[in-house]
Amino acid sequence: MKFTRTDISEVVICEPKMFGDDRGYFTETFRQDKLETFLGFKLNFCQDNESKSTYGVLRGLHYQLPPFAQTKLVSVIKGKVLDVAVDIRKNSPTFGTHVAVELNEENKKQLFVPRGFAHGFVALSEEAIFAYKVDNYYNQESDRGIAFDDKDLKINWKLKPSDLQFSSKDKSQPLFKNAEYFNRSINLYE
Repeated sequence: MKFTRTDISEVVICEPKMFGDDRGYFTETFRQDKLETFLGFKLNFCQDNESKSTYGVLRGLHYQLPPFAQTKLVSVIKGKVLDVAVDIRKNSPTFGTHVAVELNEENKKQLFVPRGFAHGFVALSEEAIFAYKVDNYYNQESDRGIAFDDKDLKINWKLKPSDLQFSSKDKSQPLFKNAEYFNRSINLYE
């Protein structure tokens, strides 16, 4: 497996090795030991989630406040998405910036998104099946979000606004400047 740090060094692209022939392929989609060695700390994923979306469905930007913050390892099983992580750590040098990576069923790339980041994605294919591991359980009282179309974030979702589909919850999220941030120093990986 190959690991590459993005412009926000805590957000990492994970690329599994593919072994294929005319019968199909084989790949290891997750190796905890290798990822922990690269990151330099232990992981404790406790839940796997999966969603199915049609073209233009945008989900995000979501996060949970401490102590229920989540680290995520996300991937695409079928189709193609643009995956986005926004740094919401108030004292971070990359506060308010984002990473956007295309994940698809061919490249098998995954994105490691630590605590302290809002996360979202948009389906760029007719259908997308999206999978993610998390290291903390969902807590409704800690659930927060940021407006995906906030002009200050300058996220290019790669689709025309008229092609986007989103929930009423996602459309009513606050602007970044009004969102709740990670105001204290947190251990991103505990």
